[in-house]
Amino acid sequence: MEQKASRTSAAAAYAAALRLLTRRGYAEVELTGRLLGKGYSEAETATALARCRALGYLDDEHFAQQRALALLRNGRAVGRRARLDLRQRGIDENLAVAAVAAAEAEHPPQELLRQQLARRYPHFDYASADAASRRRIINFFLRRGFELSLVLTTLHAEKDNRS
Repeated sequence: MEQKASRTSAAAAYAAALRLLTRRGYAEVELTGRLLGKGYSEAETATALARCRALGYLDDEHFAQQRALALLRNGRAVGRRARLDLRQRGIDENLAVAAVAAAEAEHPPQELLRQQLARRYPHFDYASADAASRRRIINFFLRRGFELSLVLTTLHAEKDNRS
């Protein structure tokens, strides 16, 4: 009788995992936490995750690559900020570094910074801006993980392009 109950619970944990994975991708650590939070035992959670992994529904490497690309494409994070986001979701440091590097090879940070500058601040002129405006815009890009040297170089280059 207990064996049938555990199969049912394992099946329920798997069904819960599938429901979560249909909404968005998860890192294995994240999904584990969600299932444990729903009250499934560690054994039921492990069984469900093993089945998801075997079927290719759960893959930390793929998740890290897709998440890093999405962060860069949307302009939400680059560099260290993107790595931090992946680490907070349970991705291994080496995997996070590799995923962000691959995403940055596809979408160079300097180009992303130029695009965001043109989209968010189309009329910003570094040369004529006051110190508070400069700080606000520089800090906007720093919070997203852009390096200070890249931000300043790009702002100065855009100033020269507009002249």
